[in-house]
Amino acid sequence: MIVQPAPAPRLVFNSQQVARAVHRLAQGILERHPDPSPLGLVGVHSGGDRLVRRVEGALAELLGRPGLNLDKGLVDISFYRDDYSRLKQTPTVRNTDIPFDVEGRDLVLIDDVLFTGRTVRAALDAIFSQGRPARVELAVLVDRGHREFPIAPDYCGQVLPTQRHQSVNVYLFDNPALDHAILEDHKYHTAA
Repeated sequence: MIVQPAPAPRLVFNSQQVARAVHRLAQGILERHPDPSPLGLVGVHSGGDRLVRRVEGALAELLGRPGLNLDKGLVDISFYRDDYSRLKQTPTVRNTDIPFDVEGRDLVLIDDVLFTGRTVRAALDAIFSQGRPARVELAVLVDRGHREFPIAPDYCGQVLPTQRHQSVNVYLFDNPALDHAILEDHKYHTAA
């Protein structure tokens, strides 16, 4: 039996495509919230901080308000995961840092990739451990399908059909010209 490695990762979004997806998120948010000042933006740790800042920057650009400074926070979902006991590696635990009161607030939860919905479910649990928001909307940069929970984004930058055995990894850098997303295939092929 010969095991063939999975194909090499391939670029699915370059920096311009990532920027357009962020712009679409901001446009969608502004359609529903012409004045985003009352909103709180909450990202999911592991890249969420840069994505939240990118969305805030796109909102500021669209509004012509370069000094826009919305309430922002990050949630760590490590202890809210439903598969925590089954993980092979202990996840890196970070602090949930929401430096504003979520009670009664309208929040936009921002994540890079929506897949099964498990991360979003865990993030909601982490947010609600801080208080009870009036509403939580979901903004995702990439929706790749394959939901296991009844979760859908309110705002979506890009839909990317994938296979379950694939993964989409978004890389955001201090320099947005380096941003990109890749698709990796984790399925190995065997031949007799």
